[in-house]
Amino acid sequence: MLQEMRKYAKSKLANVLLGLLAVSFVSWGVGDFVRASNDSSVAKVGGVAIDQQDFRRDYTNSVRSEANRRGEATLSPEEIRKLKIADAVLEQKIASQALDNVVKKLGLTASDAMVTGIIHRYSAFSGVTGQFDRPTFQRTIERIGYSEQGFIELVRADTARNQLVQAVEGGFKVPPGYAKLLFNYFTEIRAADYVVVDAKSLGAIPAPSDAELTAYVKAHPGQFSTPEYRDVTYAAITPDDLMPTIKVTDALIQQAYDDHKDEFVIPEKRDLDQISFQTEAAAKVAYEKAQKGGLDQLTNEKGEKATPQLAITTADLDPARAKAVFALAKDGITPPMKTPAGSFAILRVKSITPGVTRTLDTVKEELRGKIARELATSKLSDMSNAYTDASSGGLALADAAKKVGMKSGRIAAIDLAGLAPDGQKAAAPDDQEFRNIAFHTEPGDEGDPQLAKSGALYVVSVNSITAPKLKPLEQVRPQALAAWTEQQRIALLKKKVQDLAAQANREDSLDGAAKAIGAAVQKSPALDHRTSDDTFSPALVQQIFTAKPGQTVLGPKAKSGDYVLARITGIVHPPMPDKGPSNIAITRELSSGIGATITESYVAQQKTDQVVSYNRANIDKAAGSE
Repeated sequence: MLQEMRKYAKSKLANVLLGLLAVSFVSWGVGDFVRASNDSSVAKVGGVAIDQQDFRRDYTNSVRSEANRRGEATLSPEEIRKLKIADAVLEQKIASQALDNVVKKLGLTASDAMVTGIIHRYSAFSGVTGQFDRPTFQRTIERIGYSEQGFIELVRADTARNQLVQAVEGGFKVPPGYAKLLFNYFTEIRAADYVVVDAKSLGAIPAPSDAELTAYVKAHPGQFSTPEYRDVTYAAITPDDLMPTIKVTDALIQQAYDDHKDEFVIPEKRDLDQISFQTEAAAKVAYEKAQKGGLDQLTNEKGEKATPQLAITTADLDPARAKAVFALAKDGITPPMKTPAGSFAILRVKSITPGVTRTLDTVKEELRGKIARELATSKLSDMSNAYTDASSGGLALADAAKKVGMKSGRIAAIDLAGLAPDGQKAAAPDDQEFRNIAFHTEPGDEGDPQLAKSGALYVVSVNSITAPKLKPLEQVRPQALAAWTEQQRIALLKKKVQDLAAQANREDSLDGAAKAIGAAVQKSPALDHRTSDDTFSPALVQQIFTAKPGQTVLGPKAKSGDYVLARITGIVHPPMPDKGPSNIAITRELSSGIGATITESYVAQQKTDQVVSYNRANIDKAAGSE
């Protein structure tokens, strides 16, 4: 819990490095040479802009890092929205920028020597020798979207920011009495007897009268009304409509192939195990043993075992070792070889990933399609301007659309889900963003041309609106009856469990309450503040830890609509060591957590003082309208 308090002081650099293994080239970027970049900001802190491209890079890396943490290739849009990754990344960047503004005002900085030392210590930049390797460094930062100078400045800013954070926290040390109090709170363990109270204890719920059901329907019109329908006139065009008119030259295809050749010509990669020795003699002895039993049980003079080196290409090794390693079959072991650092190493080939070469001829049509789509999307911007000119000149929507080459049409009635009143799909673009535009446009207004995430260009005019209408009871009776019954079940169950809790507290026992509903009294496992399982929900655990010994409390049962009665039967506080290394470590951890809250408060105040403004449109563009 306390460890989580460091979210505002959390290093941006650490977040970047967290995703290194997850990052791969998953987008073509062919549009780099057919579109101009957008330098608009996503937010401003004290008047200093947070660049949209910088935000997009961190957002993309965070999504990939989370996918990698879960062992998945990617995250669905629904998962990304649920996790609110864009908001988390943006707020972290705002907090960092607020601190950076203070750093600049105070004149704090990090020397070149300090920055170089930090970069050289990151294991992600180490080669097979375990030392900093420049080619590895360059490949790694390129994969996460940084130039060398850009990454150096990132490290410099992060280091200077940490100086400020350390000054704010100022080596805070929690007083002994307070440390003991916090330790007692976080390590407290409780036990409880409990009874599960489920819907079976209620018996049958009497059916409602038609009058009750009618009143329920009227009280919940959102559930039992027809949707809002809109009469819409629109113009639309998509990249697919324009692609047949786009001519992609062989020269442009050659350029795209050359620009992304590392995606078409992939060298053979090998995963290696390496064990290093200080002397050649020790390496030779180990090599003889390795030929009989492999490297797994071997250690060097320092007692160190072999370490993995992943996805190694010939470019990652010096010529002699590259020749030896890539001549071996799987599980082959090299004889002792001298490393650039002067030690001796034995390497085993753990796995082999063959290289892949896709020639220009084999990918020519694939590239042609990608480039044609990019060029078509770019052309839509010109069509948008042309439509605006035609509309401003007095042409009606359909006439302006015809003049610039857009399709037009009219839908007499469409709801937000894209359905007509008969429940069938309306004859309209099957795009939720199109429908969102229609339902955010006022009647009589002709909106400006809008480019959707799908690449389509839309113009929408709303002719009229048909308001939602409450459906008659007979049309919604089954749904209304199910919803009314569920509402009654929830209310009756809550009332019953409250009555049972009062009974248990009067009787100082759960036995009577359990007998009343024919349930068994059960004993909980050891519970702490973080307990969360199929029975003990966080809300129930919170109630248990605020109750007095012998008191009965209630809370929702996890993963169901049932309730749990819990009677506190025991409380234990593990003793905090009075002195020694354990006491020092505990006090240091508690002090660090509380010190971080000082930084959290400082950042919050800086955000208020410096004033933060958001550009939601650019945020949505960068994060795909998360």
